[in-house]
Amino acid sequence: MENTQKDFLFELLTTASPSSMEMGIQKKWMEYIKPFADEIRTDNAGNVIGVLNPEADFKILLAGHCDEIALVINRIDDHGFLHFDKMGGINPKAAVGMKVTVLGQGGTITGVVGVNAQHHGGLKGDFDLDDLFIDCGAKSKEEAEKFVQIGDLAVYKREPELLMDRYISGRGLDNRTGAFIVAEVLRRLSEKNINVGVYAASTVNEETNMGGAYFAAAGLEPSMAIAVDVTFATDYPHVNKNKYGDVRLEHGPVLAKGAPINIKINRLLEKAAHSLDMNVQYELTPRMTGTDADKMRLTGRGVPVSLVSLPLRYMHSPVETASVQDIEEEIELMVKMISDMTGKESLNPLED
Repeated sequence: MENTQKDFLFELLTTASPSSMEMGIQKKWMEYIKPFADEIRTDNAGNVIGVLNPEADFKILLAGHCDEIALVINRIDDHGFLHFDKMGGINPKAAVGMKVTVLGQGGTITGVVGVNAQHHGGLKGDFDLDDLFIDCGAKSKEEAEKFVQIGDLAVYKREPELLMDRYISGRGLDNRTGAFIVAEVLRRLSEKNINVGVYAASTVNEETNMGGAYFAAAGLEPSMAIAVDVTFATDYPHVNKNKYGDVRLEHGPVLAKGAPINIKINRLLEKAAHSLDMNVQYELTPRMTGTDADKMRLTGRGVPVSLVSLPLRYMHSPVETASVQDIEEEIELMVKMISDMTGKESLNPLED
């Protein structure tokens, strides 16, 4: 990964993009792809789609969602403390003691998720978001309301960092890494003569309702679609591999297997991996994938889908961790697969 691309990835990771408030990151993503996309499209959901070879009959949709989980303010008490619910899969235990950036209507302010001192009993046993609050320094409800309204969002105040110059750690790698990967696939394919149309989408709302993916696929009616997301790495202490599988950082992209997945797309990906002498890993998605693939698949007359995932440690925490090597290999895999396609491929599993 070159420095320009790494800088862009870190720019995405430092930009607040809570589900339902992705406009800022989408404008940056759009600006990045302008030099090499043949077309740029947007829609009423807030998706941005970069297009190559728009005249091609065979259309491939690549979807990486740009939204991140967040806290949503649901009450301001008389003393100025902010109470919150979750926008997406927030883990209450990961929120304790964290600094947050409140994206208020009256401006961006810093707060801390307060926690009862251990000397006073601390937090005991199971607890939920109802037991937590944000202290932004306000002395009263009236003072807090100068900056914050009900429905405003907050994200963890956490900058991305490199660990041993090998791994990236920070908040919201799920799935701003995916938005980065589809942009980079588009950039590299723009330098090749391809036989298919490529529609690289930075989608919205995946963490809450996957509506962005539905809008994108329904509007494009693609021949096939690949969700580019993250999955649970299990290569750290205290994870039950017998229950959750064996997925490791730096062991290659993860392909899904299960009822929603088109087996012929997976074969194309496996063929590309073999050509690159690249390892791939597998995860099981027997009924649903829990990603944009589920919504894209059920648009129009039905869309054949696959899921390519980045192994990720510590999902939905402020310290999500992924491998730079895995990001690079996932890009190379999809560039190779798409470059090799003729546009005449049949994705019907009953046809040879």
